[in-house]
Amino acid sequence: MVRRIDERVGLAAFDAAIAAERAGEGVPRAVLATAVRWSLQALADEHPGHAVEVRVPPYGAVQCIAGPRHTRGTPPNVIETDAVTWLGLASGRVRWADALAAGAIDASGVRAHLDGMLPVPGLRR
Repeated sequence: MVRRIDERVGLAAFDAAIAAERAGEGVPRAVLATAVRWSLQALADEHPGHAVEVRVPPYGAVQCIAGPRHTRGTPPNVIETDAVTWLGLASGRVRWADALAAGAIDASGVRAHLDGMLPVPGLRR
């Protein structure tokens, strides 16, 4: 069983990561990891399901969005991006279409999109 990140801890890490990035500072790895994992958790809570897998290596991945459940092998709908891009998307500072056009997102499968689902509610910064 995956341990959930407490909302206070996750939100504090998320805000710290966004603030550090805005200031042009490096984000400590532990803070970045917590911010990414918690924001992925928040996405899955807001859009439950198993149709799409969102990956932010090496920090975490979640299955979300209602639809056909996938249980074995590589999922047919996968979204992968780096931590900085993910935090930008989750916070609303980066638009899905812009990140996709810039090549910052690797999306495969007909359902592999988060357009209209971002920013993650409550995380607009």
